[in-house]
Amino acid sequence: MSSINTETGEYNGNEGRSPRFASWVFFLMCSVITLKASVEVRNDMSDPNAASHWAVTCSAITFTVTALVALLHLAPAYSALIIGSKIEGLIILILAGFWAATVSIVSNTTNELGTVRSDSNEVQNGNLYYFSWAGFATSIQLIVSYLKSSFGIDVLEEVNGRGARLMHWAGMLTASLVVMGSSARILNEDCNVTERQFSDSYCARTKMGVSLGTIGVGFAIVVVGMKLLRKTPPFTLEFSLACILTLLNAFGVAYITSNSGPGRAIGNLYYSSWISFLLAVFLAVDCFNKTSKKPEGSTATASKAEDADVPVENLDEEQAQI
Repeated sequence: MSSINTETGEYNGNEGRSPRFASWVFFLMCSVITLKASVEVRNDMSDPNAASHWAVTCSAITFTVTALVALLHLAPAYSALIIGSKIEGLIILILAGFWAATVSIVSNTTNELGTVRSDSNEVQNGNLYYFSWAGFATSIQLIVSYLKSSFGIDVLEEVNGRGARLMHWAGMLTASLVVMGSSARILNEDCNVTERQFSDSYCARTKMGVSLGTIGVGFAIVVVGMKLLRKTPPFTLEFSLACILTLLNAFGVAYITSNSGPGRAIGNLYYSSWISFLLAVFLAVDCFNKTSKKPEGSTATASKAEDADVPVENLDEEQAQI
């Protein structure tokens, strides 16, 4: 519905429009760019593979759906059919599943779509690689926004309410999973072959990536699991795990992303290695800051104790003077 603000005289043309309208428009933009890039990559192939067909199909479907949803938002008479309805929620969920699969396919070097093989330091198609990830992130943001507006579930507030640093530990879990999975794939493609073209140092660093990812996943699962169950882990345990991860990831990011490492290429392993390291540093620093701060009630308790220690004689003298 549109109206005129009686106080300011401004025209409110988007009153009643979904708070997700901007996200839908950005999702549409990601779909257009991904569709164009995937079509170009497929046309450049002498024998297009199934992955290229999937990338084109998924981006084409997303483009059609997001364009339709955006148009419905612009028409007040039809916007009620989609905004906050179960249909919108189902559409968002399906598209999120599509884009999760698309990101996995595009990021797989064997498909020769968004990235090249790990011995190169280039992204084969930047638009396809980056905007497929941007589209996936937008689909997750749409899910969070839909849950908040339709069911009153504030995902971020709910997660933060279950424990400090939970979001960062969840991010550590995700980044470690990517490190572990990407390293395992590279190890299988480049090292566990009969005619290996890579050095022993390269394969050793790849195995290091698998180990670091596994350790990170294990540590994060322990902390996240306890926080989600509202069983706050001992602070000493959380601090210790964060410090260990910081130390391990410091060596990991140095060896994995070096010129002789499997993560030298701009791709999933490169980004996830750095993200894991930065998250580990943040967790360790935040825990350290908590140990340096005095409890909030310490000052109030001390003042109460001082008030309680007033001598009785002084009170009698003051009453006598009055």
